[in-house]
Amino acid sequence: MVETASAMPDVPLMAARGITKSFASIEVLRDVDLDLRRGEIHALLGENGAGKSTFAKILAGVHRPTRGTLTLNGAQVEVLNPIVAQRLGITLIHQEPICFPDLTVAENLVLGQKGGSPLARVPWAEMTRNARQLMDLLGVKIDVSKTMRGLSIADQQMVEIARALASDSRLIIMDEPTAPLTPKEVETLFAIARRLRDEGRTIVFISHRLEEVRILCNRVTIFRDGNKVATEDIQSFTDADIIRQMIGRPLREYMKKHGTTIGEVALKVEGLTLPGVFFDISLEVRKGEIVGLGGLVGAGRTDVARAIFGVSPAASGKISINGKPVQISDPSQAIALGLAFVPEDRAAAGIFRTLPVEENITAAVPGKIAPSGVIRRSLERVLAEDSVRKLRIRLASFRQPIGELSGGNQQKTILARWLLTEPRVLILDEPTRGIDIGVKAEFYDMIGELAASGRAILLISSELPELLALCDRVLVMSEGRITANIPRERATQESIMNAAVPRSTREAAA
Repeated sequence: MVETASAMPDVPLMAARGITKSFASIEVLRDVDLDLRRGEIHALLGENGAGKSTFAKILAGVHRPTRGTLTLNGAQVEVLNPIVAQRLGITLIHQEPICFPDLTVAENLVLGQKGGSPLARVPWAEMTRNARQLMDLLGVKIDVSKTMRGLSIADQQMVEIARALASDSRLIIMDEPTAPLTPKEVETLFAIARRLRDEGRTIVFISHRLEEVRILCNRVTIFRDGNKVATEDIQSFTDADIIRQMIGRPLREYMKKHGTTIGEVALKVEGLTLPGVFFDISLEVRKGEIVGLGGLVGAGRTDVARAIFGVSPAASGKISINGKPVQISDPSQAIALGLAFVPEDRAAAGIFRTLPVEENITAAVPGKIAPSGVIRRSLERVLAEDSVRKLRIRLASFRQPIGELSGGNQQKTILARWLLTEPRVLILDEPTRGIDIGVKAEFYDMIGELAASGRAILLISSELPELLALCDRVLVMSEGRITANIPRERATQESIMNAAVPRSTREAAA
């Protein structure tokens, strides 16, 4: 049974003392002390690589500390692995839920639970009934007879939470749980988190979204470079305080427009149309110019970018590069013409997860690493080392699989790959989605420097402050069409949103 918040008021549910963790010779956590109270939602914040996820994985038994101790209800414990953690009442819910995709929801809920014997018959009816009760308790409508493969990421997360309830977890760790969710799904998740908190359970909430932390969490702990730098009530911090603690300097120093000289048109699109997706798209991006492409989800922004780059070519329309008409029917042609495309879906379309970092960096320039048709590892390493240094990519080894890097460092690696192609036009689709504030700040600097070097940049972003801070102009799409072209001096959040909202919605609201 979960203890209430008042059961042991002077003893934290879990306490960490001197937690230190090293991977090989790299120390990623140093002497972290932290108390987690009953009945609180406690945020862990920090840049990618700051140590927050490593600390959470130590609590959940994924990693064992190099030194330090953990106590649960005042008694020292060793969380040897996730199974031990589960038996102690600790559950880690990953950003991408871990499940058995071909088993049903009900079957996934009972996996790892104690009880039964190898030769016992499975009580299918009871298992299904208990699964439905758990879903009812969460207030979500999920068919427990469906396989996990058929569920959305949001519903898979709800199943993970239900599994935590089934195992009577007292400490639930949510690692970037809202990254793949819609606003409505986020509301549902937050309502459940508050309900669990009110029952006396403790939630550790890892996020890079300060607005979510502020409305949901009671306390916040900030990590920087493997050190815990602060733990306070959320009301004690302004957003500026949090950002300064995380990155060591105010964000406003990064979110400023670099001085650039805007030159001739580098990319021109005229009447680009893909029936049913987008219509009559015309735009220009000049050398040294950052043009934003804003709009609501589903407006067609990514589809336009993919069409320009030849991933899904348009049915009609014209594209010109440096004043010359071109035909782009696949990405290889786009690359040869000096275009580069950093995609929105990093995991599915940006990285080769199991390949080493250096091979991910050089994947788009085979001619540079294999001039005679055979890959020269020495050339590959030189290019990779130069890219890692320039973009400040954090890694343990150049042969480390890129899937082991943090999201921000994966995104830097993708950008490094495209910069090696020496592009004249860069299309960046949500380049800072899913990465923390510190790495965002570095990206803002890099984007500004790329424009200052004379590159033309088309920046797709759903974050209005990002568009307003970085862009010379903002194009707005709604229902597959460009509805506004707003110069920097007249761009506001209101003007962008007014152009982004479908006309039918505006008329209904009026």
